[in-house]
Amino acid sequence: MTLISLLLLATLVPSPTRSDVGIINGTEAKPHSRPYMVSVQRNGKHTCGGFLVSEHFVMTAAHCWNYSNIGEKLTVVLGAHELQKSNSALGRVAVKFYHIHPMYDSERLLNDIMLLQVNHQTHTWIPIPTKDKDIKAKQACSVAGWGRQETNGSVSKRLMEVDVRVMDNKLCQKYWRTDYSTSRMVCAEQGFCQGDSGGPLVCKGTAVGIVSFTDSKSCNSPKMLPNVYTKISKFLPWINGIKQDSRKAGL
Repeated sequence: MTLISLLLLATLVPSPTRSDVGIINGTEAKPHSRPYMVSVQRNGKHTCGGFLVSEHFVMTAAHCWNYSNIGEKLTVVLGAHELQKSNSALGRVAVKFYHIHPMYDSERLLNDIMLLQVNHQTHTWIPIPTKDKDIKAKQACSVAGWGRQETNGSVSKRLMEVDVRVMDNKLCQKYWRTDYSTSRMVCAEQGFCQGDSGGPLVCKGTAVGIVSFTDSKSCNSPKMLPNVYTKISKFLPWINGIKQDSRKAGL
């Protein structure tokens, strides 16, 4: 199977590829029940999900930003439930700094994590792990987003959510082989599809993973490959370093 990363929803095509993703088999979230959720946008259109992890930082997937395009700028929409409302009704905020992981591998989607520093102070972030530890298999978690709800289907106008269970790391590696890192990734059963990478895998009220990739050709098939997330706790030294440098610089 040829595996590639698709950066934007607009570029998705039906093929047996690895892709960014959106929610399937879910239900509409209670409006504003996940106040930490963020819509990462390019040219005013939803590109990826994201989530607030502190008063000035949004966490998302590194592949959500085309860093090779010098002129590309992202904005984030905070506190939204329905993205189809007029721009004036949405809390759109500019991105001040882009912190993409220095070891991000766009081919394998390894170290697929990015922090967006915003010109806005908020108090509605979600906690992340405080130390690096494995996530137990069969643990009940959830994921949310505005992406496609089935293979090649339409995107959702409203925030959707679905419950998932974490899968055994060795089983995930068996399915994804060299594309899966047991130390830097975590996988779960079917829960997302095309169009909304960057959202959080939430377990017991803590964001433990970042939606990264899946098999875009069989999103809602019983034979679908496990969904893969970036494991947040593996990157705590880098995350804390970015935050600390920001405080020292008074940014």
